[in-house]
Amino acid sequence: MSDDDQSTPSAAEQYSLLVERFVHGVELAAATVFAVLFAVGVVDLILQIAGAVRSGSITDPLVVIGFIDTGLLLLIIVEVYQTVLAYVEESNTRRIVQLVIYTGVIAMVRKAIIFRTGEYATLQDALLAAGAYTLLIFGLVALLFAERVYGGVSPLESD
Repeated sequence: MSDDDQSTPSAAEQYSLLVERFVHGVELAAATVFAVLFAVGVVDLILQIAGAVRSGSITDPLVVIGFIDTGLLLLIIVEVYQTVLAYVEESNTRRIVQLVIYTGVIAMVRKAIIFRTGEYATLQDALLAAGAYTLLIFGLVALLFAERVYGGVSPLESD
């Protein structure tokens, strides 16, 4: 093979590079969408709080729980944004796994906070949902713990 053959990328390599650039552009667009959603959500939360203060409903526990729910949803958006950025920046897999676990924990805590038995047709349905939420939270916490304890050493990494 001559030097010219090695320096000129093949059609497959050029196509691969083009697709890689396209995917990178879509990832950046997704990150931008999540950043805009977060900004809109923060402004909306501020307006909701201001409205509750003016109306006097700020002391209603259900209203406050609604604010907490919205705040946790905003944190989920931030975690998803950070996950997308980790893909864009081609971060290591451990960082991406951490972000996904954190997102899951926040999402399940949010579900636990806004959990209301009255939203289910029967008490048995509510108990089943509560049990499923509990299992998911414990599973995510176990994953987080395992990642913290064992995540520093990867059998795929060379010394």
